[in-house]
Amino acid sequence: MIDNLPPIRRVLTGADANGRSIFVEDGESPAIRRVTERPGYRVTNIWRTGPAPDAVDAPDSISVHKGVLPPRHGTVLRVIDYPPEPRDPLELKRMQDATFAQLYPDAQHELKPGEHPGMHCTDTVDYVLILIGEITAILEEQETVLRAGDILVQRGTNHAWANRSGKPARIAFILIDGQR
Repeated sequence: MIDNLPPIRRVLTGADANGRSIFVEDGESPAIRRVTERPGYRVTNIWRTGPAPDAVDAPDSISVHKGVLPPRHGTVLRVIDYPPEPRDPLELKRMQDATFAQLYPDAQHELKPGEHPGMHCTDTVDYVLILIGEITAILEEQETVLRAGDILVQRGTNHAWANRSGKPARIAFILIDGQR
């Protein structure tokens, strides 16, 4: 099961009273999200920035982050652990619907017949880094398998993610607010 992957270690830097660089935090993120209906799916929100350019010493606000989108003119960094996708299409749809309802109500998630139930769109540029395992990136007309070490730049297109490998996958996402 995907829960065998270790938690994400979040290490934050800062400055002491003398302005010298120090580590100010080292441990799990305070913003881990799960979906009961989708066992093994774990979202670890790491950090977010406000409107660019943001202050480098801005306070940590990841605990209050909601949804998939970054703050307006900002960014969000998250790591998602994907369990293998169920083969039953009704079960897959139930899991995806629960995920969007609970975690990502701000994503454009309107399905057309025959589309993967995770299909969605955001007005963001996303840097997608495959850390562990493999994931299939699904677009409306094509799909491709990405493996550990691969990087995809997702530019505001309708897309979905499918873990068809039978093994855990861990993906890092950096979402940058954009516009059409």
